[in-house]
Amino acid sequence: MNRTGTTHGPERPRTGLWARVGDRLIIGGAAVGDGGRDGEIVALHHEDGTPPFDVRWSDTGRVTLVFPGPDARVRHFPRSGRTAAPRR
Repeated sequence: MNRTGTTHGPERPRTGLWARVGDRLIIGGAAVGDGGRDGEIVALHHEDGTPPFDVRWSDTGRVTLVFPGPDARVRHFPRSGRTAAPRR
């Protein structure tokens, strides 16, 4: 376990918009009453998780390259990786 209490390797505090594969990108609506769009981030183009992202949109199922604007936010999910079995 590292100093942040996780078993998935070191985590650095991050600022700005970043994501991991499996997180959700949520884009605000363009007009009042427009609920906006959301989708699953399926691929990253930078190792540090910064945009652009490949997103599979929940309303169409299409995957597009997205350069998020200021109305975008990422909903982060816990990592789902398996932890290694302890060595004996």
